[in-house]
Amino acid sequence: MSILAKKSTPQAQKVWFTDTKMYVLLTDGRELGIPLEWFPRLRDASESERMNWRLIGGGIGIHWEDIDEDLSVAGLL
Repeated sequence: MSILAKKSTPQAQKVWFTDTKMYVLLTDGRELGIPLEWFPRLRDASESERMNWRLIGGGIGIHWEDIDEDLSVAGLL
């Protein structure tokens, strides 16, 4: 008899940027690198606006107050 593990969506735990990409470290160890071109508000934001992020829903999403942008981890995957 086998026991199936409960499937859950990983959560974000850290966010950082380069000139062309946003990186998100997930709780399962994966590191996502996403082109900033996909997110014009983030692409056009200043460095201080990009760095003013917070996790929402315990890490199921990321919110940037200064530019009113919200991204979900599920959407990034």
